[in-house]
Amino acid sequence: MRRVRAHLKIYGRVQGVGFRWSMQREARKLGVSGWVRNLPDGTVEAVIEGDPERVEALIGWAHQGPLLARVTRVDVKWEEPEGLEGFRVTG
Repeated sequence: MRRVRAHLKIYGRVQGVGFRWSMQREARKLGVSGWVRNLPDGTVEAVIEGDPERVEALIGWAHQGPLLARVTRVDVKWEEPEGLEGFRVTG
């Protein structure tokens, strides 16, 4: 199975709205691995790895986020996969 890795930075009203926990739930549902965390500048950072179609699906979800989020921009950088397992919330 081919794996890809995307490094995301998500802008807008994305902290204090359950974004990280919702992304973890969505990632687990899709079967992708990685992590998500809040950054001091008010953005959310995430790294996701897995099947290309499933990673793309989670990136699509990140453009909306949970109900209370207001996403204004998602920057995506493609990187080499590292073989992450599971999906965790940090920071």
